[in-house]
Amino acid sequence: MNQINQGNNIEVKLDNSFPSKVSLETELSESLYETMKDFVLHNPTWDQYKLINSALATFLVQNGCTDSSVSEIYINQLFTPSKSF
Repeated sequence: MNQINQGNNIEVKLDNSFPSKVSLETELSESLYETMKDFVLHNPTWDQYKLINSALATFLVQNGCTDSSVSEIYINQLFTPSKSF
């Protein structure tokens, strides 16, 4: 499992299946970071990259994005089994 970066900064890289990659660095609130870290630690099928990709895709689709690659990420995460958190 990929490790979550220590501190409140996190670097996100898009999945290798995308034609291009973008690195993203952002500051998170401590509570959001701790919750994300706990989720990843308790759900071995998830890592920080999958979680961020899923959250961004969900937000974009729910706010009108019609890009098919974003919709594919969103739909795939709907059918990914994970433990309740």
